[in-house]
Amino acid sequence: MRTRPTLTWEPQGDLPPASTDLSAVVAAVRAGGVVVLSGAGLSTESGIPDYRGEHGSFRRNHVPMTFQEFTGSDHARRRYWARSQLGRRQLAGAGPNSGHRAVAALAGAGLVTGVITQNVDGLQQAAGVRDVVELHGTLSRVICLDCGAAVDRATLDDRLRQANPGFEAVAERHRAAQVNPDGDVDLPDDAVDGFRTVACTACGTGVLKPDVVFFGENVPPERVAACRSLVDGATTLLVLGSSLTVMSGLRFVRQAAQSRTPVLIVNQGPTRGDRWATRIELPLGQALTDVVARTLPPT
Repeated sequence: MRTRPTLTWEPQGDLPPASTDLSAVVAAVRAGGVVVLSGAGLSTESGIPDYRGEHGSFRRNHVPMTFQEFTGSDHARRRYWARSQLGRRQLAGAGPNSGHRAVAALAGAGLVTGVITQNVDGLQQAAGVRDVVELHGTLSRVICLDCGAAVDRATLDDRLRQANPGFEAVAERHRAAQVNPDGDVDLPDDAVDGFRTVACTACGTGVLKPDVVFFGENVPPERVAACRSLVDGATTLLVLGSSLTVMSGLRFVRQAAQSRTPVLIVNQGPTRGDRWATRIELPLGQALTDVVARTLPPT
């Protein structure tokens, strides 16, 4: 039986209370120089659940793939790619929501000067933000663990379809399965049995992996450095839809707090960064649309 990675955090009783007043966010955005750090909560209104929220995937006992499991087991890789093959079709139907569009509008106006996302769905870019640091990578690209060659996910999709002609019937039976934040869906073992993976075409034998940072894997140091540079230059760090449970995002909140850069968090539910921040508890789409209305002139 697989065990879930240690990804939980219990709120402490001494955390400062949240507010529903967006005035601090509006003032920060009007001043400019805001760097956004977004999490899975920004994409929930696009139909992609988060991990820990009210309807999060952890509440459905979803166990995310770990790097050690993926690299250590051929069966785990078959399971991942089968589930991802179905999940990709559902993600393809998801589009940016009002929260993504609001961030894009603020970035387009020059008030948001940097966007760091923990999401791997590409929806912030689809909304029109050109320069996004994808902290945890992207589902749109696949890399070879042996030779390092990269290929777009659509190309792999075609190869996997050809290698698994009978999977269409499986996909049809499970098309109502809910997609997870990491881009796969939960499938029973009998739906995965017989699924064939394919090797890297560049080197002929290499193991292919989505270009995302799995749980248990480190974010590339150059990517962390790029994020730290953005936070160093920020007038405010604005966290959107992240519980900050894992250190990959929390470290930037700590960095900002240590340099006395204000940290504002818009998230439904306490976060691990609340002690260093002001948190506003509102639905993100509504809140960010309001911020745009109060910040930018009507178009």
